Amino acid sequence: LLGCLWLLAAPPATSIFQRPTGTPAPPHLQYLLEPLHPTVHTQRGATATLPCILRALPRNYRVKWSKVEPANYGENIIIITNGLYHKNYGPLSPRVRLRHSHRYDASLTITNVALEDEGRYRCQLVNGLEDESVSLTLHLEGVVFPYQPSNGRYKFNYHEAKQACEQQDSRLATYQQLYKAWTEGLDWCNAGWILDGTVHYPIINSREPCGGRLLLPGVRTYGARDKQKDRFDAFCFTSALQGQVYFIRGHLNFKEAGQACRNHGAAIAKVGQLYSAWKFSQLDRCDGGWLADGSVRYPITTPRERCGGLPDPGVRSFGFPSKEMRTYGTYCFVG
Repeated sequence: LLGCLWLLAAPPATSIFQRPTGTPAPPHLQYLLEPLHPTVHTQRGATATLPCILRALPRNYRVKWSKVEPANYGENIIIITNGLYHKNYGPLSPRVRLRHSHRYDASLTITNVALEDEGRYRCQLVNGLEDESVSLTLHLEGVVFPYQPSNGRYKFNYHEAKQACEQQDSRLATYQQLYKAWTEGLDWCNAGWILDGTVHYPIINSREPCGGRLLLPGVRTYGARDKQKDRFDAFCFTSALQGQVYFIRGHLNFKEAGQACRNHGAAIAKVGQLYSAWKFSQLDRCDGGWLADGSVRYPITTPRERCGGLPDPGVRSFGFPSKEMRTYGTYCFVG
């Protein structure tokens, strides 16, 4: 498949692929251009393109795209091309293609971006002894939220935490996502798993129950823990919705809440969907509503005295009341 060659000359010195004045390419890159913007920002459901441009076309070359997976210290091949032909690999295969807007363009386009697509990618020119590569980061705009089950805190091992986030329309957060959330105000005293198997908690306001008043604010760490034996909460990450969350008023128990959503052609919303609607659609309601995990929450974008009294925006929680209680409405999601 990859035996065909391109026998094309390098572009002249006046090529449009020259870099702007004052930004010379690193000397180790002979054929690939260093990307001007190594981080590509996107949201779930969007189409994103990771740039990889050749300045010349060597003989017998291939371009290989792969995704760097820090959790298992490996790289998963996504696509290989020799300019004439290409082959896709792995779970990303149905959603990726080469942009190929001109003959020097080996950029990777990902359609319908998913939560698990975030991370570092590598575009590698395979050319005998002259292999070279550039790295790019796909960054999803989103929101991190702490999560624990109905039976209390510190109940998840790593695998259970990973599954719990996925069940709530999210995934375990990366350290970069948790750190960014901390810079934006996330303050949480309970330690939780993140994607790489380490455990952390973000503190804005130092206080006695959270490591003491003398420790500086920051993302505090327990380091890597035993994924089977050790138990903590989870920090989940979600991004924009392809759908809408809305509230149905009423005095419903949990079963009636689910039926009320189904009567409207919707499903009872998951925790990640409510956080996404709060973050990206500015959903603001002072009414507690059932969610799919049996918890009752409500989203506040404009804090006010009669809506919990807390000074900051956020998704407030009433915890996990009895599912027989007829006190709350319900939050529904329709795709």
